[in-house]
Amino acid sequence: MTITRQTMDAMRALQGLEDGRSSVRLRAALAVGTAPDPRFVDKLIERCAIEPEFFVRDMLTWALTRHPVSLTLPGLVREVRSERAQARSQALHTLSKIGDRQAWPAITRTLLSDADDEVARSAWRAAVLLVPEGEESALAAVLATQLGRGERETQLSLSRALVALGEAVVPALRAATMGPDPRVRAHALATQRLLRDPDTGFEFAIEEAKRAVALGGSGQEGR
Repeated sequence: MTITRQTMDAMRALQGLEDGRSSVRLRAALAVGTAPDPRFVDKLIERCAIEPEFFVRDMLTWALTRHPVSLTLPGLVREVRSERAQARSQALHTLSKIGDRQAWPAITRTLLSDADDEVARSAWRAAVLLVPEGEESALAAVLATQLGRGERETQLSLSRALVALGEAVVPALRAATMGPDPRVRAHALATQRLLRDPDTGFEFAIEEAKRAVALGGSGQEGR
């Protein structure tokens, strides 16, 4: 059987994805994305789950976006249920880049509250991009259950996701500002501030909110 030049190039690219040098893996992912081929899809998804370098992972995601959704979506949806946190996170990130709302049912409440912060953050970003029209308020209510979670980077990610939903988040944020947990109240107040004034820095908003909570108020007085 004759092996074509195209087949040889594909074999080299697939082998390159497993090379010990990150620069070689990066070039291989670029080559795969430049010349999409159905034979690459499973390997790209598999590599996303274990690739240690951020820039290579990002190129793997780009390569996947270059393939038909009908080929990539089933494997990515399977990956969001993986036991490996990186597999879940990178699959969610890739789904957000593809932007096809057929993936929406895969964005479960379990993922939105995943114990791994990076997975949860990827789920939040994907959710606000894929949420169907009319379901924004329900999504906001789920996201609001994560208020007060984690360190600044995680809190900022959640605030950005909530703000991206617009006015649909107002009831959920208002309820959160009246809850018993001061950390949750402060995060909700800071997010409200960002919703009203997107140019406000998160650091300023959260420190202002903490002061309001420490003084015993909900931050809603006079509004």
